[in-house]
Amino acid sequence: MKRDDVILWVQVVALALVLYSFLISIGLLGAAFKLFGKDLAQQLIQATSNPLIGLFAGVLATTLVQSSSTTTSITVGMVAAGALTIEGAIPVVMGANIGTSVTNTLVSMGHITRKEEFRRALAGATVHDFFNLMTVIILLPAEIMFGYLRWVATYLATAFAGAGGMKFASPLKIITQPVVKMIAGLLGDNPILCLIVAILLMYTALKFLVALAKGIVIQRSERVINRYLFGAAPVAMLFGALLTVAVQSSSITTSIIIPLVGAGVLTLEQVFPFTLGANVGTTVTAMLAALTGNIAAVTVAFAHLCFNLTGIAIIYPIPAVRRIPMMLARRLADLTSKSRVYAFVYLGLVFYLIPFALIYLWR
Repeated sequence: MKRDDVILWVQVVALALVLYSFLISIGLLGAAFKLFGKDLAQQLIQATSNPLIGLFAGVLATTLVQSSSTTTSITVGMVAAGALTIEGAIPVVMGANIGTSVTNTLVSMGHITRKEEFRRALAGATVHDFFNLMTVIILLPAEIMFGYLRWVATYLATAFAGAGGMKFASPLKIITQPVVKMIAGLLGDNPILCLIVAILLMYTALKFLVALAKGIVIQRSERVINRYLFGAAPVAMLFGALLTVAVQSSSITTSIIIPLVGAGVLTLEQVFPFTLGANVGTTVTAMLAALTGNIAAVTVAFAHLCFNLTGIAIIYPIPAVRRIPMMLARRLADLTSKSRVYAFVYLGLVFYLIPFALIYLWR
């Protein structure tokens, strides 16, 4: 075996180990937030009394548990049990869509010590945020006034009700969850310690991940990635959806590509349709699991799917509209490249302080 081939295989093995460590850090981060706030998330959802409170409860609950799947599962369960109406559940699902993008924004913070890298990574992460915010701004008023999502979702749910539930085991969860649980157990299931270790592990993994990605991906695979996976928007969208269905987490799917954006392997234009596909993919497993015969639960699951599909149909096909989330992401990234403080202000305000304050004021 040639020396270059040996070096390549060493790099590939190192990349696999670093990527595994990165996935462990994301899992540990989610575990930390769940230890902080799973019960609180359920209480927030139960407290929904109007659509705006429901929206912000969905945002805050998802940022606390670091999983839109957990939020939507709690919501679907409450609807199935009669503790929450379909009308009350739909804004919560919308909020979960916004809240789930906090993970990749947190991941982009791992690049914060490298100015240009951080600027690219933050733009790649927050384009997801701004798309979800735009979709909510468009569809929440339409839902309040006309019940659009409820009507479409009810029609689809009626057609599919009784089809039978399906379960799908995420391969990533199978290989990472035991290690995440072991680390959390060693830390005494202390959420603060889990959070600190997760951030340190994520930062270290990202540092090596970017370096290895530059060495392997840019030199040997950039053409394949750019031409076949991210070359055409529909292909990137489909890839994002299928990958998210496979790993059962849009947070993981979108977080994995942030280092590639930071390294300059992928552009914002290439990443944007991928994240939209991930948005759709994250609804599929919950939708299949909801097909158990409870019409209300099925309706909420389809409302989540219709929300994402409608957002894509309204925003992505029109170039002038499509450029808005990317423009906002770039503006924020440019601002934070001048002062990193703005990144923490954005993260704290959008995902935590504003939702909490509005829930408190309107409850």
